[in-house]
Amino acid sequence: MYKGFLHTHYLVVTLFLVIYVIKTILLLSNKNDLLQTFTKKVKVIEMIVSSLFLITGIYLITQTPLGGAYDHLLWIKLGMVLVSIPLAVIGFKRHNKILAALSLLLITGSFGLAEVYHKKKAVAAPANTHSEVAMNGQSLYEANCKVCHGSDGKAMLSGAPDLTATALDKNQIKDIILNGRNLMVKVNVSDTEADLISDYVLNSIKGK
Repeated sequence: MYKGFLHTHYLVVTLFLVIYVIKTILLLSNKNDLLQTFTKKVKVIEMIVSSLFLITGIYLITQTPLGGAYDHLLWIKLGMVLVSIPLAVIGFKRHNKILAALSLLLITGSFGLAEVYHKKKAVAAPANTHSEVAMNGQSLYEANCKVCHGSDGKAMLSGAPDLTATALDKNQIKDIILNGRNLMVKVNVSDTEADLISDYVLNSIKGK
């Protein structure tokens, strides 16, 4: 679900930028008639794109773990987006070139800042300690796997195998988590979460 929202967000942001780039170019070129015609033609599309922009953006923020060293970039990005919206409305309504151009600059800058934020988070992610990764894997395991496998992996309820004696490697365990096998249905977790559970099974459960 997260990936679906993420891909949708990138798509609508791209469409949003394309629309505003065209409108700004027309405004700066003094082609007001073309701007008015274009605005009318894309009015419905712009409303849909703007709504999806807002909905997917809010969802992704709620799914973003905070508390890192680069969180300030996220808040700056949000501030830029919030400021750019009224500037765009006023700028195009009054044909104010400076406000329209400034709005586009802020929107473009916020998109670039979001990319920087995600890249820095990705680089910083490996710095997590082994205990932090294990803790995340344990909480995910207990929330999704404990009911059949037990906290120690030996419960073997509903036909579940003894995880302490598994001969599967990480990729095989991950594949079963994401796609299911035999009586076990797939677990509703992300690819990253399945990776953490697999690590926990192999490093903390197996061999108990």
